[in-house]
Amino acid sequence: MTLELGPSWYRASKSTARSLSGSIGAAPTCPPMSLHWPSPGSTARPAPSKPLAISKNRRAVPMSDEIVLDVQDVAKTYRVGFFRKRVDAVKAVSFQIRRGEIYGLVGPNGAGKSTTIKMITGLVRPDRGQVRIFGMPATQVAARARMGFLPENPNLYPHLKAGELMRFYGGLLGLSRKESDARAAKLLEQVGLGHALDRPISKFSKGMKQRAGIAQALLGDPEFVVLDEPQSGLDPIGRREIRDLVVDLRRQGKTILFCSHILPDVEDICDRVTLVHRGEVRETGYIHELLNPDVLRYELFARRWSPELTAELGDRVLHHFDIGEVSRVDLRGDIDLEETLALIASAGARVESLQPQKQRLEDVFIRDTTDASEARP
Repeated sequence: MTLELGPSWYRASKSTARSLSGSIGAAPTCPPMSLHWPSPGSTARPAPSKPLAISKNRRAVPMSDEIVLDVQDVAKTYRVGFFRKRVDAVKAVSFQIRRGEIYGLVGPNGAGKSTTIKMITGLVRPDRGQVRIFGMPATQVAARARMGFLPENPNLYPHLKAGELMRFYGGLLGLSRKESDARAAKLLEQVGLGHALDRPISKFSKGMKQRAGIAQALLGDPEFVVLDEPQSGLDPIGRREIRDLVVDLRRQGKTILFCSHILPDVEDICDRVTLVHRGEVRETGYIHELLNPDVLRYELFARRWSPELTAELGDRVLHHFDIGEVSRVDLRGDIDLEETLALIASAGARVESLQPQKQRLEDVFIRDTTDASEARP
């Protein structure tokens, strides 16, 4: 059955819209939100969305000194189970995001990322510390009005078509039917769902639902966008499209908090990153400052490699294994490369490729989230 939303629905009062929003937020898994409410007593509607064309141009966009998000020493404890056992979900997390940044928030499962995001979006109040958005407490409507949010598991209404879903949320935002439909068509096309405008959400794959959630989070044209695992369930092409979309949103002047397990994408598009583990900040800073610029190792592929050559090179070889007629050899990063290549050539081996390997964000992640007691032998 398809729910048809007639013109009278759009004449619902703001109080009705807010009560609908409250009932949505009470769901076990909250839907994505574009919290772009009009100011109390105002009849103005949000300005029309800017074009969202995905761009391959990745030029850096100058950042402002204005603080968009200020998270100061927040902590949150839950009581769980029959005996009300204390669980410290977040112990001490602090970071700031400036206007125009793409800021990464990473950490292993159970690190406290989701609870931190809930405190940022006002869904959970911190037991200690404070969260301020554009200088205002995160729980204020005026702060939430400038923010869009995509949760990790968007709970979209399965009986609605994609266009109807966007129209529904557009009504909650105070948009007219015409404005809502225009923005919906543009955003759904942008996230690769232009062909599914009239398809029920129940027929969507997980990746398609994720795309619809991203479109909905942008419906109110927010200045600050919180994306919790926006690439979850997407194939490599979809991941790249979303990554390019995030970069283009920053180019339009939006500020983005990007929470993801896909560390190469975080490394590629984020300006700064905070790594949390067990409810505390382990690392924070610019990506290039966190990574060691020195070569860690050389990855070499060669033909006619012999065991005798491996023995001759000694401790310069970290790993060596054969793949058919080709051998892969990992060499230490601090070797005399010219001398080593001369030895390899004199032994009759032919180098097919040589690639220096530097530290990646994944290396920092593993180092900071793996205790000595947890390390594998």
